[in-house]
Amino acid sequence: MVPSARSSQAASLPPVTLVDSNVLLDVLTQDPTWESWSAGALQDAADRGAIAIDQIIYAEVSTRFSRIEDCDEALVDFRRESMPWPAAYLAARAHRNYRLRGGARTTTLPDFLIGAHAAVSGFVLLTRDAARYRTYFPTVRLICPD
Repeated sequence: MVPSARSSQAASLPPVTLVDSNVLLDVLTQDPTWESWSAGALQDAADRGAIAIDQIIYAEVSTRFSRIEDCDEALVDFRRESMPWPAAYLAARAHRNYRLRGGARTTTLPDFLIGAHAAVSGFVLLTRDAARYRTYFPTVRLICPD
């Protein structure tokens, strides 16, 4: 099979890394345990290609700011990627499977939306919470602590 021009173009583009809110909050709050790892991983991702957030990540991070302007300034270096509609469907299916397996009611849908966005869009995902993403989105390439 001969790859199309479009697929060979996509393969030559640098990866887009979707940055989970836990990594951003580690840096923004100067978390004593995770700030160093998160800042280093974030810089490495930025050195390799675009770093991105979506509406879910933005919403989770924005709770730390009293003004939208301050939030936007803190996130100015991040590409804004809208979640594709198929990602919402995939997230709901994964969350349903999680609940059927006995997953806690305290775990809400945002992590599943973020994982599905990365899966559907072919993004790398930078996160500290790898276990759930590995289980429900096994095709997503993760950057996470060892």
